[in-house]
Amino acid sequence: MTTRHLRTFYALILAQVVSLIGSRISGLAMSIWVYQETGDATPLALVQFFGFLPSVIAAGAAGVMADRYDRRYVMALADAGQAVGTVFLFISFASGDFQLWHLYAVTLLQAVFRMFQSPAFLASVTMLVPDEHRDRANAVQQLSGPFTGIVAPAIAGIIYSLVQVTGAILIDLATFFVAVAIVLSIHIPRPAQTAEGKAARGSVWREVWGGVLYLWGRRPLFALILHMALLNLLISGVSVLMTPYILARTGSEATLGIILAVMNGGAVVGSLVMGVWGKKPRSRVRVSLLGIIVMGLFFAGLGISQVAVFMALTLFFVMFSLPFISASFRSMLQLKVAPDIQGRVFAVTTQLATLLMPVSFLLVGPLADSVFEPAVGQAGWQAVAPLVGSSAGSGMGLMMVIGGTMAVLLTLVIYTVPAIRNLETVLPDYQPVAVPVGD
Repeated sequence: MTTRHLRTFYALILAQVVSLIGSRISGLAMSIWVYQETGDATPLALVQFFGFLPSVIAAGAAGVMADRYDRRYVMALADAGQAVGTVFLFISFASGDFQLWHLYAVTLLQAVFRMFQSPAFLASVTMLVPDEHRDRANAVQQLSGPFTGIVAPAIAGIIYSLVQVTGAILIDLATFFVAVAIVLSIHIPRPAQTAEGKAARGSVWREVWGGVLYLWGRRPLFALILHMALLNLLISGVSVLMTPYILARTGSEATLGIILAVMNGGAVVGSLVMGVWGKKPRSRVRVSLLGIIVMGLFFAGLGISQVAVFMALTLFFVMFSLPFISASFRSMLQLKVAPDIQGRVFAVTTQLATLLMPVSFLLVGPLADSVFEPAVGQAGWQAVAPLVGSSAGSGMGLMMVIGGTMAVLLTLVIYTVPAIRNLETVLPDYQPVAVPVGD
């Protein structure tokens, strides 16, 4: 692997950053508009539901495409398809006929194309970055999300005040075209075919099933992925309440932007720490599990926080732990799985890990709006009032305390299983023995 390959990797990161900035600007503008217009958390939860539904249903098929075809074309297609959805959303707003179901439909369409992005990108990292640098590379990739999370809220606030939602949507559309141009200008090496890849060849669904069987044949890894599915149910699902929770606690859109910027700053610092550290840990799995425990503790602390400074502080450390969780796990998979089947394995992993999130998104909004928030100040609430308070947002805060606490307890349980704790010893590394294409 050469310096040229590393330049290609950073070009991919640049494309991702440009695209994410636009998406986050329009997404935050839409979130503020929807919550101000409806006053409910349920519409935001439904947006998240439709955003995750395609990957839960068909992410494996997207992974097969990433293994079969040039991965840069797969990523370019993903960006182009999302741009089409953005055009539809702009027309809806510009015409004055916008309805909530338009947002749900566009979110669903964009999610169909977006699910092709991640497996193609993650499998490309293996071809561009050697293993001793992958923790750093994956940490840098993790940096793109929070970096845009710092930049986008500030820009979104200015844009929203000047040109409202339509201006934010147009910026999002422009960034998609820039990202496509960057991706199409680079070259990503194709992996050599391996015995595992050859054995899995067949129809799309046969190859998807091959990815499932690959994970099922490695039971400790499969169990760890199911554990992540539970964590996504408990933490990622409840995180959809972030915007209404902060607005309910603070009553200020400006404060919301500052807190979100601090939150993403935590992930930036975490990614930088991991990148500067750069040393391959003895056990990436243990680093990941420890990161989950830290995240769960501070997520529960977020629910207890009742003033802006403490919300910002707890969210900073929630996100600080994220690179240690995700980057470590991704680096481990990139080392263990043959490169020519990584697309489908990463996709099936995502599919399984997010399996319960649509259920969570369907439940979280109604639970917040109809159960937990109405319970604030009612008979029996005195038992939890010293913990989460009795003001607006306290019900959502209690949901965060429950989710974070259960995540910590489940992770402590899973850590006691030797086969999972010592997964990297149990699961052999991929050995690069290529199979001739003509065989």
